[in-house]
Amino acid sequence: MSDSSMNQIPKVSPEGLKSNSQTSETKDELTILRSLLLDIEPTKLERLYERLENPEIQAEDISSMLPEAVILRSKQDKQLGEVMVTTVEEAIQASVKQDHNVLADALFPVIGPATRKAISAALEEMMQSMNQTLEHSLSPQSFQWRLEAQRTGKSFAEIVLLRTLVYRVEQVFLIHKESGLLLQHLVTKQVTIQDPDLVAAMLTAIQDFIKDSFSVQKGDGIKSLRFGEVTIWIEEGPQALIAAMIRGNPPQELRLVLQEAIEKIHLKFSREIKNFAGDTELFEPSKPDLEACLVVQYKSAAKKNYTYAWILLSVMAIAFGTWGFFTIREQLRWRNYLQKLNSQPGIVVINSKQSFGKYFIWGMRDPLAVDPNTLIQQTNLNPKTIISQWQPYLSLETEFTTKRVKKLLHPPPSVSLKVDKNGILNATGYASRQWILEAHKLWSFIPGITQFQDKNLVEIELSQLEEYKKQIEQKILFFVEGTVELNSGEVSKLPNLTRSIRNFLNIAKYLDKDVQIQIIGHTNNTGTEQTNMLLSQARAEKILSYLKSQGINTKQFQIIGLSSNQPFQPQLTSESQNVSSRRVSFRVSLANKSD
Repeated sequence: MSDSSMNQIPKVSPEGLKSNSQTSETKDELTILRSLLLDIEPTKLERLYERLENPEIQAEDISSMLPEAVILRSKQDKQLGEVMVTTVEEAIQASVKQDHNVLADALFPVIGPATRKAISAALEEMMQSMNQTLEHSLSPQSFQWRLEAQRTGKSFAEIVLLRTLVYRVEQVFLIHKESGLLLQHLVTKQVTIQDPDLVAAMLTAIQDFIKDSFSVQKGDGIKSLRFGEVTIWIEEGPQALIAAMIRGNPPQELRLVLQEAIEKIHLKFSREIKNFAGDTELFEPSKPDLEACLVVQYKSAAKKNYTYAWILLSVMAIAFGTWGFFTIREQLRWRNYLQKLNSQPGIVVINSKQSFGKYFIWGMRDPLAVDPNTLIQQTNLNPKTIISQWQPYLSLETEFTTKRVKKLLHPPPSVSLKVDKNGILNATGYASRQWILEAHKLWSFIPGITQFQDKNLVEIELSQLEEYKKQIEQKILFFVEGTVELNSGEVSKLPNLTRSIRNFLNIAKYLDKDVQIQIIGHTNNTGTEQTNMLLSQARAEKILSYLKSQGINTKQFQIIGLSSNQPFQPQLTSESQNVSSRRVSFRVSLANKSD
């Protein structure tokens, strides 16, 4: 660095540097001291200096205090609201002029329910007034009431209400006896009321005046007061009383209602009444009991006498409607009779007409069809006015064809006959051979029958024959070993066996069947083969001899003896297969003679 540059740097003496440093340190110390003493930051202090230099009130200050100030002022009096009315109205007008949709959107949730409620209340009142007016506007008494309304200056509806009202409890007061203060008060709709507290105080004052002015017994009190059409009934309890303001002439039954109400209130609120200190909100739950006292009763509408009007109408109806009534009734009965005839099977109406009070019918009728005279009785027509001509004919309807079949063939109860729409006669069930043969001969003579089907018809005799065959083959007779003597108890089987064989042979002869009954003797393995053969044959011959002795023709019987080496297994039951082989069994063969 050159000497010239060195010369350009200002020279600072050591004393100057020292004085500057002392000044800055002093300022910092004052700032610290000020913050410690006043507890104010420099920024806040600067704001205070600015506020002192400019003492005018700022909008920010007012906005922070305005809500609280409005609340406090509103509690003091109504002056703030009265002052703001004009401002609010101007603000609403300006808002509507600027954009009416804003106010409309704000009022939309409220205006609908409010309008509906107002309209509903107005319609209810109008309908009540209209009902009462219409009910009494056409009676002779209504003219007197209209004159009274004009004379007194009252409305016709009000006069009607007063003249039809028997009594009505318009107001009910619940009063504390000791203090005379009003606990609860209920009033009927559309009744003008005064200050209820004042009324309660007056009633209490009247009671006190009478008690102080006259010698009355302890516990006595005023029961009723009357002022013109208004009556006040009072029912007292131990701690409270009910006063009912009644218009009209109440019945004594109403006192029971008041007594029940005061008893219920004492039962529910005895402690609250005893400790009453001016708070009436505790008695809000008593309103339902007091509402039961707001009773109203109107005069029942007198029954209107329309005797003369009904007589006049009856005469007119008789004069102008008798002939038409009977004519229409007869026509309806006649049509009903024709419909019944046409709906009956086996009856065909060809022509009908009516002339001079007589009815004429021409047609055809099946002899098995219903009698038309019975239908006349059902329709309440006079049989003497009906002249009918019926030509007989045979109806081919299934119903009548079936009747003719049963009438001609006389089927037994075990046979069912049915005719289909094609005229085919189907027979099912069980019948004797004789009846089946007769049916085959006669069915072709029945009108409407084109074919006779008896494939499902079984001869009773054939069924019985099979049943007896089965009974015979199931019979087994057991013998004592080595003898031809029957075991004990086997003899009792012989009568049933004889009966079955006799019936079987008789039915087989009637049906022209070839029959063969084999009597088969059996032995066990005891003894020689030759001995067993002779023994088995001897057992079969003994049974055959018994049958002969019972008068049975044994020409169709065959004796078979089986040795122990020739076992023969007839049709035995499961029980008989487990018994001894010392037995006699039967086997029956059945065939047609043509075979």
